[in-house]
Amino acid sequence: MNKVRIGGGQGFWGDSNDAAIHMMKKGSLDYMACDYLAELTLSIMARQKLKNPQRGYANDFIGLFECVAQDSYREHIGILTNAGGMNIPGAVEACRQICQEQKLKGYRIGYVTGDDVKDSLSGLIKEGMKFENLDNRELKIEDILPSVVNANVYYGHEPVLECLNENADLVLTGRATDSALFLAPIMKKLGWDAFDSDKLARGIMAGHLLECGGQGSGGNFQYDWRSVPDMDRLGFPIAEVTDDYLHITKAPDCGGLISEQTCKEQFLYEVHDPENYITPDVTVDISKARITGIGKDLVEISHIRGKKKPDKLKLSIGYHAGYKVVTYLSFAWPDAYEKAQYAGEIIMKKMKRKGLRAEEIRIDYVGLNALHLDVAEISEGLCKNMNEVILRIAIRTVSKEEAYKLVPEIAPLQLNGPPGASFFGGRSRVEEVIGLWPTLIDRRALNLQSHIIEI
Repeated sequence: MNKVRIGGGQGFWGDSNDAAIHMMKKGSLDYMACDYLAELTLSIMARQKLKNPQRGYANDFIGLFECVAQDSYREHIGILTNAGGMNIPGAVEACRQICQEQKLKGYRIGYVTGDDVKDSLSGLIKEGMKFENLDNRELKIEDILPSVVNANVYYGHEPVLECLNENADLVLTGRATDSALFLAPIMKKLGWDAFDSDKLARGIMAGHLLECGGQGSGGNFQYDWRSVPDMDRLGFPIAEVTDDYLHITKAPDCGGLISEQTCKEQFLYEVHDPENYITPDVTVDISKARITGIGKDLVEISHIRGKKKPDKLKLSIGYHAGYKVVTYLSFAWPDAYEKAQYAGEIIMKKMKRKGLRAEEIRIDYVGLNALHLDVAEISEGLCKNMNEVILRIAIRTVSKEEAYKLVPEIAPLQLNGPPGASFFGGRSRVEEVIGLWPTLIDRRALNLQSHIIEI
């Protein structure tokens, strides 16, 4: 039976390389896909590239590739990643140098360009495209155009598959969707066409179960995290796919857990409508899906259905939205919460005297309500007996000078405010804020191109 085994090697930019290296050696893989991007990540990369044209990609992947390039070359394991971010040529060049240093003669690097439409926005608007903000349709795209940092389209499997059809051993992309990095090699290996919606949906959900790395194999496991063995050497999930089934497992000789419940938690991650999970490749219906444990660290996923793919694609626009300062001051028992509250009042009175003009102000009490906000328990008894509380104050302003007004006011409260305060981490810095403008774009506006170089 024709089958493909593909591993999820990374869940985000900054993830551990250990599981990826292990699965390349022990996972009996055909492919490994590594996801590095998110909306914020792209904006950070764009900002890095503005400061240094040589940056703008996930440099973590370069270190990983250096470790696994020989395995990929020797065992014919394909690697796919969106680590190219905002500087795909830079990532390609870094990988090319590794291939030359390791003498990987004949190794083929594929890459995809065209997802960055920043320079085309004005022209597309003149052609009639609206780019409505999906979070607030009253806002106008024209108001942020001068401040745009990046504009990247989420695209599907097509150009990635083109690279694989040209026998690419490594495929580097920008904002290819996480799941498309997995769907493309599945389609390549099994010979699937782009018109079988049910198969495409199964491939997308295979990618969905793998795209977050360790979150699919016992990491961040809400149901019973204590049951996950050897989390210090967590193995990441692997999908085995045929025309007839989708199985989720992991490599041998590593920690982690693949169970019905771990798969259910990842399966529903970021799925707002189980009947209509929209991706660039297919609209997925998992409303009748079945998740069944069939062995140790082996789960079968079935009854996934597919529908027509959408006419439009998601476009994430990052733009300069001012400056921020985030500050912290900790307070110890007794009356930790009361003292933190009073310190916050002192700061706000000082800000009023300084004439602070802030777009946003947030005051949270870490240890009480920084995570749970309005649903946090704040009974008098609890607040009175807290061992410690950290006062967090964050402001966002239009100008850097305005944001700086908060910076010098925190440290003095160690001696000039309520007792039991401690200051840590050094003075806060004024940082640029990148806002997110989520919108849609017509597929026809996108010009994606696939490329191949051979070592």
